[in-house]
Amino acid sequence: MKILKLCTLATLTLLLSHCHYMSSPQKQHKVLVSVADQQMRIYDEQGYCIGNYPISTSKFGLGSQLGSNKTPLGKFKIAKKIGHGAESGSVFSSRKLTGEILKPNAPGRDPIVTRILWLKGVEPHNKNTFRRYIYIHGTPEENKIGSAVSYGCVRMKSKDIITFFDQVAQGTHVTIFPESFLEHQAQLASLSQ
Repeated sequence: MKILKLCTLATLTLLLSHCHYMSSPQKQHKVLVSVADQQMRIYDEQGYCIGNYPISTSKFGLGSQLGSNKTPLGKFKIAKKIGHGAESGSVFSSRKLTGEILKPNAPGRDPIVTRILWLKGVEPHNKNTFRRYIYIHGTPEENKIGSAVSYGCVRMKSKDIITFFDQVAQGTHVTIFPESFLEHQAQLASLSQ
């Protein structure tokens, strides 16, 4: 019985260390954002979903026009990661910490908080994304997550952006598409036939 318990403990330790290894930011994961579902998923190198988060995209719709406050579509890379180690709810202004910390759903405020992952477009139609300051970032308006309410960025809850930030590396590929995950997978399947 004692040997069985030791084997079980060793197996559990191995599995847990393997799971941690699988979500290491040194690995190049793929991130998919569905505007229709207001969800973001992270996939590892083998195609397994290792994270699923509710998000918010723009209330102004979709597009890449300068000054439009729309969420751009297509393929991107995470160009910069900002805020490593910052306290949850830490407020950023021009990508610098202000020293202010907001609790979730603090009234009357809508700043960027907790972490910033700055996107760079890699397709002709979204090349201006970096110049537009489009981020994946934390928001204090957590009660609005799941609805299209942002000013172009992809917003997340603070606890989720901290986890996501630690899961992905700079250079990680991000794809933002308008349809649901189910429709997106069906489109990809029909293209590969």
